[in-house]
Amino acid sequence: MKILLTVSYDGTNYYGWQRQVGQITIQEVLEEALAGLFGRAIEVRGASRTDSKVHALGQRAIFSVETTIPMGNLPLAINNHLPKDIRILKAQVVSDTFHPQYDAKNKTYRYQIYNAPIINPVYNNYAWHVKPRLNIKEMQTAANYLVGQHDFKAFCATGGNTKTTIRRINSIEIQGEIQGEIQGGELISIYVNGNGFLYNMVRIIAGTLAYVGYGKIQTHDMKEILLSADRTKAGITAPPQGLSLMEILY
Repeated sequence: MKILLTVSYDGTNYYGWQRQVGQITIQEVLEEALAGLFGRAIEVRGASRTDSKVHALGQRAIFSVETTIPMGNLPLAINNHLPKDIRILKAQVVSDTFHPQYDAKNKTYRYQIYNAPIINPVYNNYAWHVKPRLNIKEMQTAANYLVGQHDFKAFCATGGNTKTTIRRINSIEIQGEIQGEIQGGELISIYVNGNGFLYNMVRIIAGTLAYVGYGKIQTHDMKEILLSADRTKAGITAPPQGLSLMEILY
């Protein structure tokens, strides 16, 4: 039978999702856990190839096995073979034709920025520290230019192997949460929902919006950056630790 897993992980100590020679990855650790549980080699296919130090609350992955373990008990059984920074949240049987990437309707990513002169160290592995004060209103206005179906070549890093750079963003929502007098600063969360994403696309969007937030890029320039299809016109690629894959819907 083919089983779909919902996987959550802290990516701090891993070199991304996909297996790589000489590097520890989420896929490798999960496959070893499944091999330990079922007593044979098992291949796992993930829905998204998250990068080094990127986190996930709702990654999806499939594998095939014949088992009598009830689906409600399978997450606990797998978790007993996993380190504490990787957890299976749910398991369900899917059809033999199901594909975790191609059948996905949309994905939601969150990018976090800790906006303060000094970062609270609790967020070192989960947010990008940006010192200049960011204007969330201007960032949201600029983000609205990206909603819809566009050629996102200006927001794609080199190294991707996609056939087309056209993608659809359904929404971008930016929220700020004041951290209080003791903690100081503001935790800014950028939620991006779309039908698919290019290599480092969300991190480049976050980096560009941060530039808008402190005036290095003007709000109205976002439309021109998008139309230019020129990566050098957009902002920097924000660091990986601020990014989390939140949800994949089918």
